[in-house]
Amino acid sequence: MHKKFDTYLLSTHPWDNITGASDKVAWVKEYLGKMAYKRLILSHHKNLNLGDFLIDDRDSNGFLGFKGEWIKFGPKAENEWSRIVTLLLGGI
Repeated sequence: MHKKFDTYLLSTHPWDNITGASDKVAWVKEYLGKMAYKRLILSHHKNLNLGDFLIDDRDSNGFLGFKGEWIKFGPKAENEWSRIVTLLLGGI
């Protein structure tokens, strides 16, 4: 995805978990690597970020003000990851 799009990871920080931000950074570093770690944005206001697409499992935390297209993702979502890749990358 990062080869075709200027991608960033937007995630919220759990208010009641004092280690939540560092836990998320550690997870991204371990599972997604250095490129993703350097593009991680933690915010409860996703609408402050500009972009064409927001792939997210929840319609909260700034989703309503996001100017681009929301693509729902998650275990019960209509669009699962392979479908999202096909949608955005044209089956590449």
